Amino acid sequence: MIGRTFTASLTLALCTAASLSAQAAPGVNPAAFAGMSFRHAGHSVGGRVTAVAGVPSQPRTFYMGVASGGLFRTTDGGESWQPITDGKIPLGSMGAITVADSDPNVIWLGTGSDGARSNVSTGRGVYRSTDAGETWSFAGLYNAGQIGALRVHPTDPNTAWVSATGDLFKRNTERGIFKTTDAGKTWRKTLYLNDSTGASDVELKPGDPNTVYAWMARLERKPWTIISGSREGGFYKSTDGGVTFRKTGTGLPNNLIGKGNMAVTAANPERIYLLVEAEPGGGLYRSDDAGATWQVVNTTPGLITRPFYYTTIGADPTNADVVYAGAEGFYKSTDGGKTMTSFPTPHGDNHDIWINPTNGQTMVQANDGGANVSFDGGRTWSTQRNQPTAEFYGVWPDNRFPYNLYSAQQDNSTWMWSSVANPFDASALQTGPGCETGPIIPHPAEPNVIYGSCKGQFAVMNTETRQTRNYWIGGQSLYGNAGQDLIFRIQRTAPMALSPHDPSVLYYGTQYVHRTRDKGVTWEKISPDLTWYPQDHRQGASGQPITRDVTGEEFYSTLYAITESPHEAGVIWTGANDGPFHITRDGGKTWTDITPKDLEKGGRVAWVEASPHRPGSAYFATYRYLLGDYAPYIYRTDDYGQTWTKLTNGKNGIAGDTPTRVVREDPDREGLLYAGTEFGLYISFDNGANWQPFNLNMPQIPINQILVHNKDLIVATQGRGNWIFHNVTALHSLGANTHAEALHVYAPRAGVRTTGAAAQYFGPQIDYHLSSAPVDTVRVEIRDARGQVVNTYKSGVMPPAPPRGRRPADADEEAEQAMMVGRGGPAAPAAPVLNLVSANAGFNRFTWGVQHQNGFGAPPGDYTVTVAVGGLTKTVPLTVEIDPRLAAEGYTAADLQEQFAHNVRTRAMVTEVNALIARARQAETRLAAAGAPAADSLAKVKEVLHGQLLTQPVRYGKPGLQAHIQYLSGMTTRVDQKVGRDAIERADVLRKELDEATAAINRAIGPPTRMD
Repeated sequence: MIGRTFTASLTLALCTAASLSAQAAPGVNPAAFAGMSFRHAGHSVGGRVTAVAGVPSQPRTFYMGVASGGLFRTTDGGESWQPITDGKIPLGSMGAITVADSDPNVIWLGTGSDGARSNVSTGRGVYRSTDAGETWSFAGLYNAGQIGALRVHPTDPNTAWVSATGDLFKRNTERGIFKTTDAGKTWRKTLYLNDSTGASDVELKPGDPNTVYAWMARLERKPWTIISGSREGGFYKSTDGGVTFRKTGTGLPNNLIGKGNMAVTAANPERIYLLVEAEPGGGLYRSDDAGATWQVVNTTPGLITRPFYYTTIGADPTNADVVYAGAEGFYKSTDGGKTMTSFPTPHGDNHDIWINPTNGQTMVQANDGGANVSFDGGRTWSTQRNQPTAEFYGVWPDNRFPYNLYSAQQDNSTWMWSSVANPFDASALQTGPGCETGPIIPHPAEPNVIYGSCKGQFAVMNTETRQTRNYWIGGQSLYGNAGQDLIFRIQRTAPMALSPHDPSVLYYGTQYVHRTRDKGVTWEKISPDLTWYPQDHRQGASGQPITRDVTGEEFYSTLYAITESPHEAGVIWTGANDGPFHITRDGGKTWTDITPKDLEKGGRVAWVEASPHRPGSAYFATYRYLLGDYAPYIYRTDDYGQTWTKLTNGKNGIAGDTPTRVVREDPDREGLLYAGTEFGLYISFDNGANWQPFNLNMPQIPINQILVHNKDLIVATQGRGNWIFHNVTALHSLGANTHAEALHVYAPRAGVRTTGAAAQYFGPQIDYHLSSAPVDTVRVEIRDARGQVVNTYKSGVMPPAPPRGRRPADADEEAEQAMMVGRGGPAAPAAPVLNLVSANAGFNRFTWGVQHQNGFGAPPGDYTVTVAVGGLTKTVPLTVEIDPRLAAEGYTAADLQEQFAHNVRTRAMVTEVNALIARARQAETRLAAAGAPAADSLAKVKEVLHGQLLTQPVRYGKPGLQAHIQYLSGMTTRVDQKVGRDAIERADVLRKELDEATAAINRAIGPPTRMD
């Protein structure tokens, strides 16, 4: 009998969990961040989901646990999904979801995906909600690692069982089967074998929660291999509610036993299905006597492909002979598992399935493309293109305006799309060169050339011809080879880096640094082996002791980061997947090992940041959690690596159990650092002396890359796509006392006069901080370089859509129809809401639509902006620039200033001619009533009014001066352009004609008076 038990203290676990969110170190008060936010920048092609669940009593409600992106819910059968753990649970790795049968408001969530890829993120225990996900509380088992299954008592929502793989990266004792009867306040470890064997699955016998089944196996990850299986483990059964267990199961494999997954069915409570990795004997097993005896029913090879990652099985609760199982492919059996037929799902690489216990046709299924719902037994599925859950290995922008984003998505493709595109607009996406692992980098000088990579295979794409050319370094396939047998050891996510000094130069990393100057046609090796390459860490084929798995992820001794200094050509920094730091200062002729002496060997240097401010200065981000070390490691050197300062001691803002993946220095403010960790984003205003959380509205998930581009902070996440904090200039001037001022206005970046979505993100922006929500109105006033008021806006007033490109409000509709003003068709769609003044406590952003109070777009140039509230005023300068796309066509700011002046002039003429016509019509009425004495004056007024000013009142009648002026005025108001010389000359002609008409009217009736 195995019945070893213990009680886990929730108080201790909560204290440990709190370390995920370390107290803010000295620095900027977090109140200064209130109101700041990131924008999800795309895309919405779903990413890896490892756990799903549904609610029997709510047949259109389902949950999906994203591998590294948190928990989502749909209430409309998969038509839309909403995140429900963002800001509530301090990590993103999801392992198991269960909704209590007795109360659908009670949700149990086990963190830590058991899909043990090399980039798998660790779990941090169990969470529980009693209000359908509105709020969550930590429920213990902080060190249980990856939680692959969680079951809840059918009538008692406070009783639950957890199967814990344990720490995936090192030995620990918090693994096995755990049970709680008090909603997670305390746990009893009721099945434990040793510190390397955990539990793969736990199931309850339908209708009998006292009968509990468990599968025990060893599953472990090292940077150089996968360990799945041992001689310990197997099938265990409890008949006392999971308090004690006995190993049983005649007919099951009993030699090398690996990962297993079980399925039970209410249609036959005695039946259990088991999909298991084993040597010998792997395959699908079935028991019809509650686990006493077993028979192998299917050994289709596809069922147990890469079992450390998949091993998926689910039984139909309404038909005991229907069972689903899968790995890379998915299968269905209708004869108890004896025959399996292909069962198409929207995406391969399958991880979980849940079937409604009252309707076997209703199900939700999980794979590397997301979650998909079916109401017809899998014949049709809901879309996966509405799930912003991509795992991006990195992100790279180009130099276009608006800039495009380039990212490689795990198990999908490389993608290219506009940074201002709607994230849910699939038509905005284009596939790029390479494949899922990337990287994908645009050429810095040739916009149509894109570099890509696919598991060590280099590619160059021309976006105009859509042709991709392959130039593989070494020309050797990675798959299946032991690392020691490769010519060049290349990781699936091999590093590429552009030279900031020569756009033709690209660097690529194997165990060496390679350089090309001709887009990959020829490569030169410019370094020795820059890795540790320890022979005792098994550079052989990965996957042991049962399943070989060699896809390039476990090629340990490779380079992982390359960066050339922006200050000095030929100064190149590198970091390896197995630890060492190196530098060359002569373009690769000589290299120096500069690894910090206090850094243990073996960790991964994920990114290197050469300081944009100081030659000889660089930042290295290293993580060692694949070795079981969760400490953060960020280093800075200011002397080319001779000495190092460690910027993460576990007490200065980033907790001691928070691995670090990437660090960047802001190119515009020296010492302003951004760090990406396993559990979110951090910021330092003092060059790494102190850190504080900076997730804002982003979830706390793994951050894979950070870039600052054109003063935008771009973040690539593992599990939630890309995010952008547009315009970080507020951070450049943020200080320790900024939040203490009643009103603080930040120095703005130059804005661009543009249209569409780009105007919302790149238009001129004024950021200001209010210490508290004001009673008074916030007023924003904009003046031009001459001090003239351009426009004024107030809080509490919804601004009208900019009228640029539309018919002037004082235009005569009849005249416009007569001349078909502009001949441009219907007006353009309304622009995003701009010119909105907010009055919130904390950070506020006003985005000006570059709109003059006269209704025209104000021209590029220099302005001042004054923000006023409660008797306080602050004024800052603001520069508005021409749209770079217009500048590329040869237009200048002077052209748009001339256009503005011309439009103001012609608009004034429109107003003037309309006023003249109104005077003439009034006079015509008055003189007609006066009779014969006024006949001569009346004739003169009619001659001018009907003969010159107005259009003849017949179809295609001869246009009058009013229509000519309005036509001219409408010619140049719809887009930014140079004003044609003809238009200027025409304005002079019409000005003369208008002056003559005005003089004629004045001679007839006298000059206008104040009464007119």
